[in-house]
Amino acid sequence: MHSPGRTAVLLGLLFGLAGTSTSAVTVALPQLSAELGVTAATAAWIVSGYTVALAVATPLHGRLADMAGIRLPLTVGVAMMSAGAVGAALAPNFGVLMVARVLQGAGAASVAVLGTALISARWSGEQRGAALGRVAGVAGTLSALGPLLGGALESLGGWRWSVALPVVGLLAIPALWRGAPAGGSGEPVDKVGALLVAVAASGLVLLIQSPSAGIVAGSIGAVLLAAGAPAVAWWIRRRPDGFLPRSIVTNVTVLRSAFAAAAVPASWFALLLGVPLAAASWGWTPLATGLLLVPAALVGFVSPPIARRLLARLGGRRTIALACPTAVVALLIAALGGALESPWLLALAVVLVTIAFGVGQPAMISSVGAAVPGAQRGVALGIATLVFLTGASVGAALVGGLSSVIGVPAAFCLLIALPVLGIVALLIGGPDRVEPATAG
Repeated sequence: MHSPGRTAVLLGLLFGLAGTSTSAVTVALPQLSAELGVTAATAAWIVSGYTVALAVATPLHGRLADMAGIRLPLTVGVAMMSAGAVGAALAPNFGVLMVARVLQGAGAASVAVLGTALISARWSGEQRGAALGRVAGVAGTLSALGPLLGGALESLGGWRWSVALPVVGLLAIPALWRGAPAGGSGEPVDKVGALLVAVAASGLVLLIQSPSAGIVAGSIGAVLLAAGAPAVAWWIRRRPDGFLPRSIVTNVTVLRSAFAAAAVPASWFALLLGVPLAAASWGWTPLATGLLLVPAALVGFVSPPIARRLLARLGGRRTIALACPTAVVALLIAALGGALESPWLLALAVVLVTIAFGVGQPAMISSVGAAVPGAQRGVALGIATLVFLTGASVGAALVGGLSSVIGVPAAFCLLIALPVLGIVALLIGGPDRVEPATAG
């Protein structure tokens, strides 16, 4: 944990396990839905529920780290992720499965924000950029291998083996406990602010998922979003130093970077869910679908050096500006591949969106980390990652909610609006804010 390279690999593997919690499961959804007696659209909720919990819990882990240091919330989060995986594998019905998946997502959120916060706190400059790029590369590789791993596990022992994969994260806890810094400010967590953010984010995903989930889910989502969004804004005004600090949520660089970069995981999660759904409709086995996506895993090996060079040469904002158009092209190719029933086009689309993710995530982290003082870095990265992973929730929910209504290719086409809006966000405002560089 004292070497940026080895630390990045370990954290990338953990982040990749969090990714396989989606990618390894999607190929087994048909078998899962058949065994538990639910529709395919209902089964897709285990992806959306996981990503919602992942997004909502992210800033909470950031705040806990500011209060108690990185060590405790990170190790507890990894333990929760593993426990949720075990609970999902043993679930006797769909209700228990959903509870376990929410627990798993809430735990995995610690990796998403505290792993990057750990690197940003320990190293600066080129070392930080290289480590962040390696985290994204390793995570992208393992996540893209998720369908193959999930397909292989499903063929050996059924869908329950696929959802149990993240339990191996327990092996990393001793190293994290020894190497992650402890000690924080001791400030209490703003529980009201955390609850309001959870309400608004959950409402958004429920509303998006309503075409397949039904009018009741849509109505609940609309109410939660309509009540939660203004309540969050009101609470920020009342508690400017609360769960979402005003100094962070009004930082143009943080918001612009996070919102623009969020289009990349939206596209990535949409393809990791949509491609297996399309392949299953053609009669493909989970293992065959996993093999189709192996080329995407290979690009994870080239993403770290690409991200490092782009960040050094272009900076965070311009690197994100390259990732968004790449996501647009990936979605267009995926829509064409789905319409033509071309597995090769789908494989190419996942390769492109994996490249976009591999450079977009470290670019966002670098941009946000440089825009705030070191003391605020944990919460700033937590908020940015909340937005980033909310994009993942939206992507999964759009495909899961609309694919059964308008088809997978059309759902991919609708998603193109997100990276386009990301490009627009990058064009708004002046130059990025940059705080004096420090290692902590």
